[in-house]
Amino acid sequence: MSKTYDEKSFEEAIENSLLKEAPVESLYGQKAKQTAFVSGGFSSRRPDEYEKELCLIPSDLLQFIYATQPKEWEKYQKAAGNKAKDSLLQRVKKAVDDYGTLHVLRKGIKSLGSHFKLAFYKPVTGMNETLQELYRANIFSVVRQLKYSMKNENSLDMVVFVNGLPVFTAELKNHLTGQTVEDAMRQYRKDRDPVEPLFRFGRCLAHFAVDPELVYMTTELKKDATRFLPFNRGDGTGAGNPPSGYNKYATSYLWEEVWSRDGILDLIQNFIQVIDILDEDGRPTGKKAMIFPRYHQLDAVHRLIEDSKASGTGNSYLVQHSAGSGKSFTIAWLAYHLSNLHVDDRRLFDSVIVVTDRRVLDRQLQNTIGQFEDVKGKLENIDKTSRQLREALENGRDIIVTTLQKFPVIVDQIGELKSDRFAVIIDEAHSSQSGETVRDMNEVLAVETLEEAEIRDGVESEDLEDKITDQMKKRGRLPNVSYFAFTATPKNKTLETFGVKRADGKFEPFSLYSMRQAIEEGFIMDVLENYTTFKTYFRLLKKIEEDPQFEKAKASYLLQKFVRESEYTISKKIEIIIEHFRQFTMDRIKGRAKAMIVTSSRLHAVRYRQTFDRYVKEKGYDTIKALVAFSGTVRDGGMEYTEAKMNGFSESQTAGEFNTDKYRFLIVANKFLTGFDQPLLHTMYVDKRLNGVHAVQTLSRLNRIHPDKRDTMILDFVNEAEEIEKSFQPYYEKTLLTEGTDPDTLYDLETVLEQFQLYSQDDVDRFAEVYFSEKPKHSDYYNCLKPVISRFEEVEEDVKLDFRKTLTRFVHLYSFLSRIITFSDPGLEKLYHFARFLLRRLPIPRGQLPLEVLEDIDMESLRIQKSSKGKIQLERGPGELKPSNGSAETGAFVNEQELLSKIIEDLNERFGTEFTEEDKVFLSQLQERLEKNEALRNSVQVNPPSSARLTFDNIANDIIQDMIDSNIKFYKKINDDQDFASTLLDFLFDRYLKSKKETVSDATSEKQDH
Repeated sequence: MSKTYDEKSFEEAIENSLLKEAPVESLYGQKAKQTAFVSGGFSSRRPDEYEKELCLIPSDLLQFIYATQPKEWEKYQKAAGNKAKDSLLQRVKKAVDDYGTLHVLRKGIKSLGSHFKLAFYKPVTGMNETLQELYRANIFSVVRQLKYSMKNENSLDMVVFVNGLPVFTAELKNHLTGQTVEDAMRQYRKDRDPVEPLFRFGRCLAHFAVDPELVYMTTELKKDATRFLPFNRGDGTGAGNPPSGYNKYATSYLWEEVWSRDGILDLIQNFIQVIDILDEDGRPTGKKAMIFPRYHQLDAVHRLIEDSKASGTGNSYLVQHSAGSGKSFTIAWLAYHLSNLHVDDRRLFDSVIVVTDRRVLDRQLQNTIGQFEDVKGKLENIDKTSRQLREALENGRDIIVTTLQKFPVIVDQIGELKSDRFAVIIDEAHSSQSGETVRDMNEVLAVETLEEAEIRDGVESEDLEDKITDQMKKRGRLPNVSYFAFTATPKNKTLETFGVKRADGKFEPFSLYSMRQAIEEGFIMDVLENYTTFKTYFRLLKKIEEDPQFEKAKASYLLQKFVRESEYTISKKIEIIIEHFRQFTMDRIKGRAKAMIVTSSRLHAVRYRQTFDRYVKEKGYDTIKALVAFSGTVRDGGMEYTEAKMNGFSESQTAGEFNTDKYRFLIVANKFLTGFDQPLLHTMYVDKRLNGVHAVQTLSRLNRIHPDKRDTMILDFVNEAEEIEKSFQPYYEKTLLTEGTDPDTLYDLETVLEQFQLYSQDDVDRFAEVYFSEKPKHSDYYNCLKPVISRFEEVEEDVKLDFRKTLTRFVHLYSFLSRIITFSDPGLEKLYHFARFLLRRLPIPRGQLPLEVLEDIDMESLRIQKSSKGKIQLERGPGELKPSNGSAETGAFVNEQELLSKIIEDLNERFGTEFTEEDKVFLSQLQERLEKNEALRNSVQVNPPSSARLTFDNIANDIIQDMIDSNIKFYKKINDDQDFASTLLDFLFDRYLKSKKETVSDATSEKQDH
């Protein structure tokens, strides 16, 4: 292919592809294994053959009717007389004006007792040769530089027609002329008036902005409000398109596949829909929207159908499509296609079963199928008894929609109906609207402490995804059933059960639309863009230099135990949360932004809500109200609490009420953490340990887009950035962690920058005078920076690199922190703008560096400090999940050694005691006597930890009793304070178990050495 230097050459290349001769068989592939659409077979039409007033090509439309419906045309001619042609054309125009091109191409028109079809579609079987001939008789044509307006000479680069009716328009741009797809979109928004007949909603099915590398499309032009969506294949697992091969454009798939004759008719017959636009309460607004599949949806459905044709039944498919991928539509389209899929002139599946808990999907299926054909008898919703389900299966209902909880029943029943063949589509097995799992969540939570509540509610129960995979493995492969599982975040067991096994033994999804691609294409927000962790800690003053050592994980546990049980700490967190919300979140999304507080138990949720209400009342924040969401009943302080009682209405109303402007906060415990879509949710405050898929699902509640939503924010009181990074990695790709730091680091960086002696305060001040002036000149900016650049160019290369790195770090850090805290130092503000502009002028190529993490500063009292602020940046590269080994997904602690003095200090802080060095000696002696106790050693060797703990407590209490004389104060505290005693024994028992494991490990190593 010769190089193309202008739009005309690009147009010619596309037109030549459309006009090339195509084999007749391509319009009806009789081979089941045909997988690709064939381009070509179009006719070229002159611009003057297009009738502007009618918005169609009369000759194409009439020729199609003459060829396919001669008897109906003869009948019409008799009724209409000499004006039959003009009468029919006007009737078609009016029908399109009233109902839209999609309706007319699907349903045809009626006039004067005649019924004309305006398109014929691919028959589901090859048995009827007449239907095949009619399908091949459709006329496809293309017009270049079409002058569409009655008012001016404006022209469109290209318009595609089916039987004389326009279906697609396109504006084409070429990089080599300095224009891109962005210019094409701008042209549609600025120069294509939606009032023009051709551009009115429903006339054309899509408008494409195209250049050699990218494609964007829209179904409705609305001037500056026009929203173009990417229609690209994806480059690896990101946005865009892969590089083209020889003699190809990266966007060739558009005209070779999507605009192929088969492709266009498939879109019209099986995909494109017109839906009602609903208000926030789910009621129709009277407005319509046209739904056009995105490329990944089209590709997934086509590949699933073609593979099913080729492979038959008895297969499993995993579709890993991220949030924001439009899974509801994809599932609806797939269900419809599967219900009509024929192989060797026989239906491949007798019934298609859709397993879901999303009511929106049920409505979507009804709407989708209703537009294609009569719904009656096609779809049945099973929401009552298993008997109802069995009857639907035995009666061969085409599409059956049922709940996830009925999946075990489905597996049993379809296993018994061996003569029938089934397709089972499973929708997000672990995601329901409320986020509740199969555990009985109506149980009463009655505990004494927040710690107990966290332990009770923190145990992850087996969710529906686990149950489904277990049922699949238990039953084994059923030759008469194919499974199609949809999920954004597959667990390892799900990958092994439904995924495709590669040559290297790893499993991968059959179809992938990654989180990264969804973010880059703008369909979901990047929730890790502004992620901040908080660390709660104490200043622990070291009394002596040498101490016995103990396990750091246990020290962290004790610190967390105090923090979680302290009402004072919850109060401090509520203060931080509400004040942060008021200062940084409240005005986002045009003053409608909402926040979620994620707690670690239902008791935490109750106390958070109580503390929240007290605080806003004390402060007079009347406009900030919160709802709480938790299941069952919580007993606390002699009172019983339920979600309904605390909110003042039933649980079923919580989501709807939160959607109103009345409520800004939702405080949750194990509810609304999966499957909950609220585009106004902007900020999340996390006070719960998260890892793995649960972390991804929870934080992803923020990712829904809204026209006025520009970013999101997460403040995490519990987790570390590294933990969140590891959790997201398998579902995004290879990760690179970039963290922020303490605000004081800005001053440290300022000092480092000054030490390079490349600029002075006078330089900064002069630049600030220009920057903050009312009408700054570009030349003034340059003149202010020129002396600095001159000094920079004179230093060594390594100094240049170090200076630029430090300057970049300062700019990035200030930019991020300014979104979280308000700076009152004008010097930093001036330096920031000076540094930002200077970076643009420095001759060294720009790069990106991670922001350093400032080590925690010891404090005299309890405080909450931001320990990591910034973006967790996820980069390209596949993420992996390890094969399931039957254990729960947990985060692993690295056992490190710390000073024994910390346990004393922790206990002092926790219980208000004043233990001393003498007490450390007491603890050391107690540990030593426990280590030497033979009965305890034997018990640990032969019993599980839960049983060994009973022995440990008895022996420890006996030893403490024997040591009463050596430290009466310590003994008294243990004897009088059960909570203190329990905490101490927890620590001692864990330390004892660890020491025994180390002893066994050392002994084993020694044997191996010998």
